[in-house]
Amino acid sequence: MSKQAFKVLGKPVPPPDSYEKVTGTAPYTFDMELPGMLYAKLVTSTEPHARIKSIDYSKALQVPGVRIVATGKDFPVRIGIYVGDRDMLAIEKALWVGHPVAAVVAESIKAAEKAIDLVEVEYDPLPAVFDVEEALKPDAPLLHPDIANYKISPAFKPVPGTNIANQFRMIKGEGEAGFDKADLVIEKTFKMPFLHHAYMETWNTIAHYKVTGDIEIWTSSQSPYAPRYLMAMSLGVPVGKIKMRIPYVGGGFGGKAGVLIEPLVAMLSKKAGYKPVKLVMSRAEQMRSMPVIAGYKAYAKIGFSKDGKIVAYKVRFLFDTGAFADYTVNVARTAGYACTGVYDMPNVYCESLAIYTNKVPTTAIRGFGYPENHWVLERLMDMAARELRMDPVKIRSINLLRPGDPTSTTGYGSPLRADAGDIQGVLKTSAELIEWDKEPEQPKEPWKIRAKGIAMSLKGPSQPPNAVDAAIVKFNEDASVDILVATGNYGQGTVNALRMIVAEAFDLPLDKVHITWMNSTEWMPYTWQTVGSRSTFTVGQALLRAVEDAKRQIFDIASTVLKVPADQLELADGKVYVKGEPWMSIPLTEIVNGYTFPNGQVLGGPIIGRGIHSPGILSYLDPDTGQALPINPETGHSEPGHATVFYTFGSTAVEVELDLLTGDIKVLKATQVYDIGRLINPLTAKGQAIGGLIMGMSRALYEELIFDDSGGVANPNFSFYYVARAKDIPDDIRIKFLETPQADGPFGARGFSENVMIAVIPAIANAIERATGVSITELPMTHERVWRAIKEQRPDLIEKALKAFQEWKNASQG
Repeated sequence: MSKQAFKVLGKPVPPPDSYEKVTGTAPYTFDMELPGMLYAKLVTSTEPHARIKSIDYSKALQVPGVRIVATGKDFPVRIGIYVGDRDMLAIEKALWVGHPVAAVVAESIKAAEKAIDLVEVEYDPLPAVFDVEEALKPDAPLLHPDIANYKISPAFKPVPGTNIANQFRMIKGEGEAGFDKADLVIEKTFKMPFLHHAYMETWNTIAHYKVTGDIEIWTSSQSPYAPRYLMAMSLGVPVGKIKMRIPYVGGGFGGKAGVLIEPLVAMLSKKAGYKPVKLVMSRAEQMRSMPVIAGYKAYAKIGFSKDGKIVAYKVRFLFDTGAFADYTVNVARTAGYACTGVYDMPNVYCESLAIYTNKVPTTAIRGFGYPENHWVLERLMDMAARELRMDPVKIRSINLLRPGDPTSTTGYGSPLRADAGDIQGVLKTSAELIEWDKEPEQPKEPWKIRAKGIAMSLKGPSQPPNAVDAAIVKFNEDASVDILVATGNYGQGTVNALRMIVAEAFDLPLDKVHITWMNSTEWMPYTWQTVGSRSTFTVGQALLRAVEDAKRQIFDIASTVLKVPADQLELADGKVYVKGEPWMSIPLTEIVNGYTFPNGQVLGGPIIGRGIHSPGILSYLDPDTGQALPINPETGHSEPGHATVFYTFGSTAVEVELDLLTGDIKVLKATQVYDIGRLINPLTAKGQAIGGLIMGMSRALYEELIFDDSGGVANPNFSFYYVARAKDIPDDIRIKFLETPQADGPFGARGFSENVMIAVIPAIANAIERATGVSITELPMTHERVWRAIKEQRPDLIEKALKAFQEWKNASQG
């Protein structure tokens, strides 16, 4: 089907929930109240690592309205999606400043807040560790000495007796030995800080553990099925007894994936006499006690031949997971297996460790390991270009992967399918949009300079091989369609894209295709999770199969009525036609609930279509080498599997202005280019590209969680944790989407919403280095950090800038 043939796809369609959101009538968990509801608040640790000797809550129980106080002894279980290392309340010892050690449930929030200040906890302090390299030492204090007894997903390898929550290695070709063939070798150390997800709606949930044993949950999660399963597994409750409901969600960015502390609120509800209990985190509580984004150190070494070809790459990531590694083990693993980015490298050695420290726990984040590995790799590419005196665009171009070429493989050894995307086209278009060959116009202030930088990116969902999805479409009496999918709706626009896919497939007006914004395990068929930019691709396929299933039923009925074979029928404009004879037709309204003959006899019944998606191409990676295992070795097929169901390729280019006297960086122009397979909705796609640019700028220039001497978060608010504001947005943003349809995607589409921030970060640093020769390897690129880097590496630039400023000042005054 050509692009021009689409009736719905490619049109700028606002999300149907926009009006409710902008008018404030959209219902969030925060807004909900249930009859007889109680309120919970948490008592948190003041020690970074300590045994809990006693907890005296007798005074708290005397506060009017307080119903119960619970401690870790009440709920001695651990939860987690990949590593079951998280307690609901501290069990025996506290692991960071902010670790919940007790919970108060009261008839009002005020009573609960008053009571938590009266809970007295006696600690026996233990040695603490706040640095990943210190945590790796043999004599380091152990946070999880019993990790060997935790529930661990098969893809992960903790190292018992250490603070290593997961160890991943990938070896391709000759590994480190490949450096013997290099003409140029660059070694650098890189750092990224801990970050906060900065979603608008802080985490909150309501749980009602009923006397029947059923558990009803309303929560601000990204999707319902993962937290339900993890709750059931940790609490020993049958899965079917848990009803997980998700209304509108005010942002997630990975921070609301998996399970958070829904199980705790459920158990508090039971302990409080089977009353509904609500727990809402303040922003400060969110940043001190709930999972944030892991920081890391990376030690990288890359080798090139004289002609700019990569010959070897070695990188070691040390991810600081904080006290719990639950989800971060997979972030670290993903950063490892995708460490080669968009480049074809013959020899690779990568090690990625997830390491416990006595800091706030961490979890998933938008990009999921790809911003981390691209910060390293894309910076090294520019450093090599400078050393080899090559253009940064050219050095990238000659090293890019070649889709469809079996000799060009990812780091884990799998080639890319031929329709994976136009990588060269993405790079070329990005350079053209930023006018790469044209020198930027320099500012009037002579102590400022402008320069351009570019970076590439790729992103694919990091999911297990058994991550399956189901979808249902059902017709109403007026031949409108209801879509039932468990895809989360938290601002990314996916559910609207799914609605457009179904409208296109049925050839129905978009206003006749409906999707509910309340997600629930009771009503929606199974979906693994809404993460990784996967849902448009995977759930979209399931929906198209559901459409085909419904069409088969419709054609079976119409075939009997019209007395022609089903393969001679087509569906369009709300009718079933005989091909070539459009006057022979039946309105869908006469079929979707069963066709009624003149004598009253009914043929068929309500039309309900069912579809599934199973990622059959995925396989585990070899635990020793990180290379992809064969998909079906038992059938004699030895071709390697894949670590992801698709890759989306992108590039960001920027023009920045640097104040040499202050270190201030301002992004003036930016380009965002992505090959997304098929452009479903240009309105939301553009919104994602702009939003991702701003988020990437924010991470590059401003965002950082700061820790005090006790390892506690010292800036738990938006006054001291700066995120990009409207004034920071570039005036000139240029966006382009390429379309290389992927045959197994819905109408050829791939997801891309995470990719949009990945290359932004290194592109800005590349621009700075291109202008000054100053290498920045630590984030964020704050004024002070940039100025110090210039002072250390190029003090002459500051001297020249000071002289220029003084001359300008004298001239302006004279």
